Amino acid sequence: MEPKDNTIEAKAAVLDDNAVELDTPVKRGNTVIDTVTLRKPTAGELRGLHLAELLNWDVGSLIKLLPRICLLNAQEVAQLDPADLVALGGKVTGFLLQKQTKKDASLVA
Repeated sequence: MEPKDNTIEAKAAVLDDNAVELDTPVKRGNTVIDTVTLRKPTAGELRGLHLAELLNWDVGSLIKLLPRICLLNAQEVAQLDPADLVALGGKVTGFLLQKQTKKDASLVA
């Protein structure tokens, strides 16, 4: 019998494409939220919002939408670090563009 190797290999955690690691974690009671995963909104979740404002990262529109598509509530979103709000806004913009548009944009850049 060969001796067992008790070494543990450390692997870097791989974030979901729709996840954002927060620079300033959100505290909810005893829980610290340091990563927020967004899901693509449905048309109904965009009700009452202006798509142009979301594409322009309008703060008010993002504060209304984000609680609908992630685990943060409206108060937590309103208290986010601006850098974290910008990162989440970038993900939202990606949700609103068609695949072909994103592909074409990557060829231009």
